[in-house]
Amino acid sequence: MQSTSENTVPQQVAIALGDRSYSIDIGTALLHKTSSFSGLPRASTAMVVTNHTVAPLYLEQLRSALAPVYPRVLQVSLPDGEAFKTWESLNLIFDALLANECDRKTVLFALGGGVVGDMTGFAAASFMRGVPFVQVPTTLLAQVDSSVGGKTAINHPLGKNMVGAFYQPQRVVCDLSTLDTLPERELSAGLAEVIKYGPIADMAFLDWIEANMQGLRARDTRALAHAVRRSCEIKAEVVGQDERESGLRAILNFGHTFGHAIEAGMGYGQWLHGEAVGCGMVMAARLSARVGLADEAFVGRLQTLVEAAGLPVTAPVLDAADNVGRYLSLMRLDKKSDAGEIRFVLVDGRGTAVVQGAPDSLVAEVIAESCQA
Repeated sequence: MQSTSENTVPQQVAIALGDRSYSIDIGTALLHKTSSFSGLPRASTAMVVTNHTVAPLYLEQLRSALAPVYPRVLQVSLPDGEAFKTWESLNLIFDALLANECDRKTVLFALGGGVVGDMTGFAAASFMRGVPFVQVPTTLLAQVDSSVGGKTAINHPLGKNMVGAFYQPQRVVCDLSTLDTLPERELSAGLAEVIKYGPIADMAFLDWIEANMQGLRARDTRALAHAVRRSCEIKAEVVGQDERESGLRAILNFGHTFGHAIEAGMGYGQWLHGEAVGCGMVMAARLSARVGLADEAFVGRLQTLVEAAGLPVTAPVLDAADNVGRYLSLMRLDKKSDAGEIRFVLVDGRGTAVVQGAPDSLVAEVIAESCQA
């Protein structure tokens, strides 16, 4: 198998949002090249926000690439993990910006996975009421999902991503070479967000994922490049039509209503986000079948694919005394909920998704079945 160390021809996917439009650059060996960051807003200072795991691997490469462009390149390193996606970590970014007398032209660079990207984007949206930022995602999940589209946030103990802002980056630079150092568990977590694009928008892509799962898990360069590009193309099309999730964009949350409940109920970081989403997609598919949208054959197909990606398909018990009640209470905090009604992204097994409610009795059946699967 080829690893991502083999160079690929860089590709671009455009996010069309008028004066907030930007490109997603996808390729290998992009991180250390100054040319990857040319044409960005000019400033006297750049600040790289990363975490303690990524910093030893890639911080100096990025600093060296930025040095010819920005006279001063600062850095701040955050604790690693979903459990640290908090006000306390966010304030570490603000502390560094203020201590170094950064101004409103300072450009932030998010070097890391989804947690770093979300927090850096939220800091950029908030500092001096908005400074430019660039996403440099180093995980598969961030490259195919969280770095694209401008959703930034931190977690609240009662709900995931409940405090945040819509704020678009200036550019997304996806260096596939960084996936060489990604732990296998993190790679599988990213595959959950790749898989979701098939049922909601492109069943031919789902066919391709099934046929190429072995190559994806083996980090085949060409397979990963195609997975990232096609995922970004689908997300770009959706975000271009509905930037602020007033309608269509909600379909990108397939599996997330159940998945976010799992994350919050277990405690952030116990399961990776992609692990919770993978299991959540199977639960959402089961609910889709119960309301008459999908058939059982599709549910089985999706479960087999999620398992093949190395992801869990048996949901955790969140409360031994009232597991269904615990799930329902957490899901009512979901941002798609409307007047207390939980709304789910459901699929028909033919590449179309809808956002709708479902009777609690059917949801309870899905929860019970999924926790015993």
